[in-house]
Amino acid sequence: MAAVAPGSGASREEEGTGGDAATPQPPAPTSAPGARLSRLPLARVKALVKADPDVTLAGQEAIFILARAAELFVETIAKDAYCCAQQGKRKTLQRRDLDNAIEAVDEFAFLEGTLD
Repeated sequence: MAAVAPGSGASREEEGTGGDAATPQPPAPTSAPGARLSRLPLARVKALVKADPDVTLAGQEAIFILARAAELFVETIAKDAYCCAQQGKRKTLQRRDLDNAIEAVDEFAFLEGTLD
C-alpha cells in the first residue's frame, strides 16, 4: 500500500486508516449556485404548516427544519419498507411492505392503522 502524505486530499478509505470503509459517507454540502439543501419544496411545506390553525408564525429556519425532518422520515420508512420487499424477493415497494415496516419497527408504532 502506498503512503499518502498528510494534507494531500486523499480520503480516509484511500489511506486505510480507520473507519468502516463499507459505510458510505454522505456527500458534503456544496455551495454551488444550483445546489439545494432540501429536496422538498419549502413553499409546499410552509403551506402545510400554515394549514394548521394552531400555528400563527413559522420562520424560514423552522420550515427548513421541518422539510429536512420529513425527508429523513420518508427516507427511513422507505428503506425499511424496501427491506420488507427484498425479503419477498421484489424490488418494487407495495403497500403491504409499508404495513410490514410499520409493524416491524417500534419507532413507527404511531402509524399503525393510518393506512387503513
